[in-house]
Amino acid sequence: MAFTNKPHFILMFMISFILILFVSALDLSNAPAEAPTSDGDGLLPLAGKHVVIHNKVKNRQILNVHCRSSEDDFGMVHIPWNGTWDFRFHVNFSKTTKFRCHFTWYRGGSHYFYIFKVSRDDSPFGHFPVCKECIWEVGKDDENPICRIVREKGYLPWCFKWEDGP
Repeated sequence: MAFTNKPHFILMFMISFILILFVSALDLSNAPAEAPTSDGDGLLPLAGKHVVIHNKVKNRQILNVHCRSSEDDFGMVHIPWNGTWDFRFHVNFSKTTKFRCHFTWYRGGSHYFYIFKVSRDDSPFGHFPVCKECIWEVGKDDENPICRIVREKGYLPWCFKWEDGP
């Protein structure tokens, strides 16, 4: 009985290899997420992500947030001033995951922003480093009102304008 005469052994090997690959890509621990880095996390399908939104609006109002993707809708959340709200998810296999959030607060208007998109937050070849924990401060500045914070010392935050278009 030669190994090559048994195609089911080859099939079992391939299935085992694929299963090990996907299980290793999942973040199954409850340990706190690491600081944003440009490590290889973006290369793995189904990479675990943690988004944190910190209310820093200048007039110290409650920040109303409604985030959703094509698969998830978190509903309306009310974040007190200087408070945070977070959610976790896994990047989909085709690496097209996007979460768009609607932000409102008293005398702050109505604004939209993609709080997570693979091309910016999970691309090892992108302009910004891959983040496993994507920490955002909202409303601190009028010119660039939403900033992704880097916990590592010596790095400035990456700040953006609202994406209020359709």
